[in-house]
Amino acid sequence: MDLSGEERIAAPRIAVWQALNDIETLKASIPGCESLERRSATEIDAALAMRLGPLKVRFYGELALSNLNPPISYTISGAGKGSIAGFVHGSADVVLIEDGDETLLTYAIRGDAGGTIAQLGTRLISSSARKLADRFFANIGKAASHGQFQT
Repeated sequence: MDLSGEERIAAPRIAVWQALNDIETLKASIPGCESLERRSATEIDAALAMRLGPLKVRFYGELALSNLNPPISYTISGAGKGSIAGFVHGSADVVLIEDGDETLLTYAIRGDAGGTIAQLGTRLISSSARKLADRFFANIGKAASHGQFQT
């Protein structure tokens, strides 16, 4: 599964970068996030609960930040297991482009699923992933544009 998109954010690039790297903002921005715990500057443990079609699943996994180019871009990768539901893993390349007083956040996501989740079909999984990505990046935009972060 491949997804891409963009979010125009009414905040400077540095504020968006800070929002993307603040653990509490991430926790509040990720739909279904139950917990996030930083293990290091680039490693985060995560627990998420969500509905994928008829399945209500809970995933436990790890997120890793790589290709760090502050405050311009990074890659966030994750892998999670959902007990009998199966697994998901993927990565997102995130780029922040200054545009006057605003920031254009672009993303390209690559992901895969296996087990019971994969049996739901690519179309349902892609639709759910698109909704999740749209909500996440919109939430990051709201957090960055509400002056919570220094510029």
